[in-house]
Amino acid sequence: MVEFQHVVDLAGNGIDAVGVATIVVGVLAATLSAARGLAQRQVDVYDAYRRRLGRSILLGLEFLVAGDIIRTVAVSPTFTNVGVLALIVAIRTFLSFSLELEITGRWPWQKSQPSGK
Repeated sequence: MVEFQHVVDLAGNGIDAVGVATIVVGVLAATLSAARGLAQRQVDVYDAYRRRLGRSILLGLEFLVAGDIIRTVAVSPTFTNVGVLALIVAIRTFLSFSLELEITGRWPWQKSQPSGK
């Protein structure tokens, strides 16, 4: 018989693996795209590279947070574990906001500028 905790651990680890794979694939794709852009002497390769890297890291962080939430809340929701989870989520949220600011030049809650301006 399979225990609930084992299934939750597998699900959390699987989601963590997806998060890591997302970051790795994103870094590789961004690097290959930047190398191609440099070889073709395209303009603004560096900024495009940073945006692609940031987006892959942001998406990967979302998966990693989801994995942590699943493992912590579903298996052992003690005050200590929830506190550690809160700290991890706070750090990753700060990183996400910082990356969003780097990528778009605005905070996530700010409206984007109309395309005509």
